[in-house]
Amino acid sequence: MRRKIKLARAVSYFAAFIIAVIFIAFFGGPNILKGYIETGIGGCLKIPILCKAPSQDITDIKIDKDYLAALIPHVFPNMSVSCPRGFMVVQELHKRPYYKKRIARHKESVIYVFRQDPGYFIKLFPQVKSAGIKDNYDFIKRLTCARTDQIKNITDAFFVILKSVFTPDTGDQNSVVMASFSISGKKGFISYNLFDKEYYFDCNLVDDNGDFFKAYIKDLNKSLGVKEVLAIISTLQR
Repeated sequence: MRRKIKLARAVSYFAAFIIAVIFIAFFGGPNILKGYIETGIGGCLKIPILCKAPSQDITDIKIDKDYLAALIPHVFPNMSVSCPRGFMVVQELHKRPYYKKRIARHKESVIYVFRQDPGYFIKLFPQVKSAGIKDNYDFIKRLTCARTDQIKNITDAFFVILKSVFTPDTGDQNSVVMASFSISGKKGFISYNLFDKEYYFDCNLVDDNGDFFKAYIKDLNKSLGVKEVLAIISTLQR
């Protein structure tokens, strides 16, 4: 009961914040809107990822076939993925809680995977269609590239707020590197931190069919690099 009350309060606060943002967007300017967002959720000092965007484009990665062959297949009700030994693999059915709470319960290396149908984000947030966003890839691109220092309108503010909510634990965000990639019929974005006490990888991608996939990896043993993670997510499929 207490959990439901807290959730209801959180939803109410979030809704009130969004309404206030809309009001300021209409009656204030970009600087006022930016200032309100930074006051509400925090600026670059508090959440460094909000002032970061992909700075690399990975397109020439060759997947090691021997490495792929050594991966262990994991088949779930609506998707599958192949992962290395030493990782607990979990499919998430609801995206919101896994990176904030559930990850803290696990003391071992873990890989979380998630999949949704084509058009998932457009159905979830139909208002983004007016900004020219037509599919899952457009949505995750706009989300990944959202920055507080580039807020000019209500759509920019909306995606900055979502980025603050959807970004998982990646350790010290000042050390996070963001990149776009295209590999094996899939394209998307990867954020990784190889400079912390453990390695973190947050991958958001779309396949040629338009399906959205997410893979979040916490590697306590620092056994994976970007090439290995790209090999792992290349096996994601419906």
